[in-house]
Amino acid sequence: MAYSSKGVYPRPDFVHSNHRWTPLNEGWSILFDDEDVGLVEAWHINGIPEKVSVASPTESGSERAEVQAQKLAAFPELKAQGFRAPGEQGRVYSKRPINVPFVFQTPASGIHDKDAHEILWYERTVTDPRVDTEIKAGDRVLVRFGAVDYDVTIWASGYPIGRHTGGHVPFDVDVTDALSNTWKSTGKGELNLILRIRDSPHDLTQPRGKQYWAPQPESIFYTPSSGIWQPVWLEVVPSVRIGNSSAGTILRSNNISEGLLDATVAIIGRRAGHEYTVEIEGSLHGSHIAKEAERLPSDKDHVSISLGLSLRDEQKKQAPPSLAQAAPYDDTDCWRGNLALWSPDHPTLYDLSIRLYRSDGNLVDEVQTYTGFRHLEWTRGDSAIRLNGKPLFQAFVLDQGYWPETGITPPSPESLRTDIELTKKMGFNGCRKHQKVEDPVFFYWADKLGFLVWGEMANAYSFDEDYAERFSQEWLEAVKRDINHPSIVTWTPVNGIWAYPNLKEDVHQRNHIRSLYYMTKTLDPTRPINDNCGWEHVCTDLSTFHDYTDHPKLSETCATLEGILSNKLAGRDFFVGPVLRSDGKTVADSGTKHREGAPVICTEFGGVNIAPAEDLEEGRERDWGYTTASDPKDLLKRFEALLRAVVTGGHICGLVYTQLYDVEQEVNGLYSFDRREKIAAADVKKVVNAVKEQYYSSLPKGP
Repeated sequence: MAYSSKGVYPRPDFVHSNHRWTPLNEGWSILFDDEDVGLVEAWHINGIPEKVSVASPTESGSERAEVQAQKLAAFPELKAQGFRAPGEQGRVYSKRPINVPFVFQTPASGIHDKDAHEILWYERTVTDPRVDTEIKAGDRVLVRFGAVDYDVTIWASGYPIGRHTGGHVPFDVDVTDALSNTWKSTGKGELNLILRIRDSPHDLTQPRGKQYWAPQPESIFYTPSSGIWQPVWLEVVPSVRIGNSSAGTILRSNNISEGLLDATVAIIGRRAGHEYTVEIEGSLHGSHIAKEAERLPSDKDHVSISLGLSLRDEQKKQAPPSLAQAAPYDDTDCWRGNLALWSPDHPTLYDLSIRLYRSDGNLVDEVQTYTGFRHLEWTRGDSAIRLNGKPLFQAFVLDQGYWPETGITPPSPESLRTDIELTKKMGFNGCRKHQKVEDPVFFYWADKLGFLVWGEMANAYSFDEDYAERFSQEWLEAVKRDINHPSIVTWTPVNGIWAYPNLKEDVHQRNHIRSLYYMTKTLDPTRPINDNCGWEHVCTDLSTFHDYTDHPKLSETCATLEGILSNKLAGRDFFVGPVLRSDGKTVADSGTKHREGAPVICTEFGGVNIAPAEDLEEGRERDWGYTTASDPKDLLKRFEALLRAVVTGGHICGLVYTQLYDVEQEVNGLYSFDRREKIAAADVKKVVNAVKEQYYSSLPKGP
C-alpha cells in the first residue's frame, strides 16, 4: 500500500515558498538484524546485504518480555504474553522492499511481521535534486524525517551524517557535503542512504505510549511500531534560512486586548559579519493588514517582532465578503474590537508571510504560515476555563490515532482531516490526542476547522535516570514542534502515572514531573498544563481525573467536589501527599492539593462496548470494554447517562469520553475501527449539545 500524499507538503502549516521538495516515501528496503552484526560487517559502508543468517537465538523474546512485564507495577492485571522468538536455528532474513512511512508490523508496509526485531536497517538511493544555479548559490540538501521510532543513525554512502533519538518528533540531516564527495569521486550526485534503527521491544524506560511490549495486543495496548512512521522528504534550502518552531520560531497571538502578534523568528545558518532583515506581513482573507521589519541582531540567531493585526475601520469596510461570512462583524465571539478571533465555531486565521532579506535587499527566504488570535484563562478561581474571555466547556473524546491497515500512521494526510470531521459530526469540540505526538497535518486541520486539542506525549512504563533524560528531551521537542497551533489548548506530559509508579513515596519521580511542568511553563506560559492526567497530581494547573465506573457510581462521585477530590482512583489519591524522611518526622516533600477554584475535568470515562454476537468471528474473543451495552440503543442510553453523571453535579467544566473509535481489541469506540458509526452521529450530537447547554445554563448570569 503506497502512502498517498497527493503532493501535500508534510508541514502545510509552515511552507517555504522558495524551497523545492520531493517525497522520499518510495524505494526503501529493510533488513532485520536480530544479532546486531550490521556494524561489525560494515553495512553502513558497504551497503545492506541481500540476506543475513542468524545462527541461534539466545534468550527468547518471550522470556525477556515476561521479565519486563513483571516489573510493570502500573498494570499488574495484565498477563505478559511475550514476543514470539522469531524462529529456531538457521533463520535467514532477506532484504525486502517496504512501503514507507508504514512500519513493518502493519499490512500496509508490505511486510506485516509481528515478531520482535530490535535492530532494523533501511536503505534507499538519493539523487541530488539541485540544478546548477542552486549548486552555485550554495543551497543545501536536507533529508527530513517526520518521525522515526526510536534511535536512528544515518550514513550517506558511508559518510556519517546524523543521529537522532526520540520516536515521535521530527529531525533532518544535511546530505550536501556527502553529495559533494560523491560528485567528486564518481561524477554523479547519487547517494546510498542507510539508516540503522534501534527500537527495543523490552526497554520499559523508552517512551512508547500505547505500543505493547508483546506481539499480541492486550487490554488497552496496541500493536508496536518500529522504524519510519511519518513521511520522509528531500528539500533544497538556502544556506541561510528561516527556521520553523522546532528551531525556535514562536508566533504568540494571545494578546487579544491589544491585537499584537509577538513573534520570535529563528534564523538558521546566519553568517558572521553579514546583516539580515526579517519582515512579517499579515493579511486576512486576502487583504493586507500590516507589515513590520527588524534587523537581525549581530549577536543572536533570532529576532523579535511585534505586529499589530487589528483592522482599521476602512480595512474592515474594504474586506472581501468572505470575511463577514466567516466572522460576522456583529458577533462578539468573532471579534475583539477590530481584531478577528479564533474559536471552534469561528476558526478565523491570519495569513502570515515571513521574509528574510540580505543587507542589499535581496530576498533570501520566505515562509507562508498563519496564526489564530485566542486567549486562554484558567486562574480566575471560579472553576472555569475561558476562551477569549468566555467560559468554555470542553466536550472532548479520546483519540488514539490508529488505523486498521496502517497502525499509528494515517493512510493519507486526508485521513487526519476525516477523523476531525467525524468527531465534530458527533458534537464534540475537541480531543485528547492520546499517548501520541500526531502527524503535524492533524494540527493543521484542527487549526483550519476549529477543533481543540490537548497536546500529549507517548509515555514509558518504568522510571530511572535514562527515562528522565529521554523523556525530557523528547517532550521539549514535541512542545516546540506544535507550539504555534491555536488549536492546542492544554499540554499533558504524563498520563496516569505511566513511568512513575511510586509517586506516593518517591521524591525523585515527583521532582521530574515538576521539572516537566516548569520547563513547559517557561517555554509556553499561555496554556494550562495537566501534569499527570488522571490521578496523583504533583504540580498542575488543572485537577483532572479518570473514572471508568458505570453511571450510577460516577454520578454519585461527581455530585460533590469533595466526592471528586476524595475519590480513590485505581487505589491512588487525587493529589500526592507529604513524604517523610527516614526519621518519620521531617517532611521531605510536602505534596500538593487542589487549588481552590481550579478547573476540574473528567479526562477519561465511559469506554462502553457492545456485547459481541454469539457467532463471534475467530480472533475476536479478546475484544473488551470497561462496561458493556447490549446493543446500539443501549449504548446510546449509557452514553447519555455517563455524560449527565459527569456534568449534573455542577463541578466539572469539561470531559473526555473514551473513545472515538475501536482500536484492535479495545472495542469501546463510538465508531468502529474502520470509522463506521455504531450509533447515529446525529443522536450522539444531540446528547453532547444537551450536556454543553446544561453546563452553560448553570453558570452565574453576568450583568
